[in-house]
Amino acid sequence: MNLFESIRISVRALRANKLRSALTMLGMIIGVAAVIAMVGIGNGATAQITSQIQGLGSNLLTVSPGQSNSGGVKGGAGSLTTLTITDLAKIQVGTTVKAVAPYTDNDYQVVYGAGNTLTQISGTNESYQIIKNVTIASGRFITKEDVDRNARVAVLGPTVVTNLMGDPDANIIGKTIKIKGVPFQVIGVTTSTGSTGFMSSDDMILAPITTVQERLIGRKTLRSILISATSANEMQAAQDEITLDMRKAHKIKDGQVDDFSIQNQADVLASMQGVTQTLTMLLGGIAGISLLVGGIGIMNIMLVSVTERTREIGIRKAIGAKNNDILLQFLIETIVISILGGGIGIILGSAGSILIGSALKMSTSISITSVLIAFGFSAVIGIIFGVFPARKAASMDPIDALRFE
Repeated sequence: MNLFESIRISVRALRANKLRSALTMLGMIIGVAAVIAMVGIGNGATAQITSQIQGLGSNLLTVSPGQSNSGGVKGGAGSLTTLTITDLAKIQVGTTVKAVAPYTDNDYQVVYGAGNTLTQISGTNESYQIIKNVTIASGRFITKEDVDRNARVAVLGPTVVTNLMGDPDANIIGKTIKIKGVPFQVIGVTTSTGSTGFMSSDDMILAPITTVQERLIGRKTLRSILISATSANEMQAAQDEITLDMRKAHKIKDGQVDDFSIQNQADVLASMQGVTQTLTMLLGGIAGISLLVGGIGIMNIMLVSVTERTREIGIRKAIGAKNNDILLQFLIETIVISILGGGIGIILGSAGSILIGSALKMSTSISITSVLIAFGFSAVIGIIFGVFPARKAASMDPIDALRFE
C-alpha cells in the first residue's frame, strides 16, 4: 500500500467519526492557541517596556544623589543632597557626552482663570529638550537666556492645557498662569507623547531651573543630573568619565565611597528585557503543558479507536495488509489530527492575542518563530503519542482480531 492510499484511508476514518476527531483535536487546538497567545502577549510587553524606557531619553545617563549613612544606618537612595547646578560645569561635553541638564521637580497647584490642576513642575535648562527628545507643538522651549535671567516662563504639557482650559487645542501661548501663587508666562506647549509607564510627560510643566529653585522650591540642590551620551556605544565610556569628573568635583579620595550614583539606561533596558523574556518563557512553558495534555488525549482516543476497529484491522491483514501498512495508517491519523489542531490553534491563538492585547490596551507581537515552534511541537506530539496505539494495532494477530466481538 502506498503513502497516498494510507492517507486516503486515514482521512476517511477520521471523517467517519467527526465528533470524536474534533474532541481529539481540541486538546491540540487549546495548547497551540495558548502558547501563541501567551508568547505574543509576552513579546508585546517586552517591546512596550523597551519603547517606554527608550522614550525616557536618548542614550540616557542619570546622576542621582547617594545614600546617607548615619550611625551605621543607611538612608534611602537619593537621601543625600550632594548635587548642585555647579556640578554641570564639571561634566565635560565632548567625545562621549552630548548634552547635560540639571533636573529637580515637585508637585504644585497651577491656576489659570477658573481652571486649576495639581501637576508636576520640573526645573531644567535648554539641554533637556535634546536629552528627552522633546518636540514643541506651539511656541518655543526654554533657552539659556531664560535660565540665566531667572525668567518666569513655562512650557506646558497638553494634559495641563486641557485641565486648565478644557481644550488641548486652546491657545494658551502668552497667557499667564500661577504656580504656587507665582505668575509664569506660557511660552510653549509640548507635543503629546503619552505615558511612559513611569510618568506622563504630557501632565507636567517645564520651567528654568534657576526660577524653580528660587521662586518655588527654595533650595539649590538638584534631584538629578540628566546626561545624553553621544551614542549607545559610548554610554559606558561616558559613565566612566562622568564618575571621574564627579569624584573630582566632590573631592572624593581614593578608597572613599561615591556620594552619588549613576544609572545607565542600557543597564536598565537589559535588566527589564531579561525579566520580561523570562516571564514570556514561563508563560509559554505553562501553556506548553496543555500541548502535552492534548497529546495524551490523542493517545487515549486512538487506543479506543484501535479497540473499536479490531475486526477492521483483522480483515485488512487477512487480505494482505502488512504490519507497516497498519502502523502507517494509524500514525497518519494522529499526525493529521495534530496538524489540523495546530493550524486551527494558530488562528485562534493569533486572534486571542490581539483581543487580549486590545482589552488590556497593550501591544502584542506574534513572532514567526513562536508559531513554527508551536506548530512543529504539535506535529511531534502527534507522532510521539500516536506511535503506541499504531504499534498496538500493527502487532495484532489477524485471527484474534477477526474473532474479536
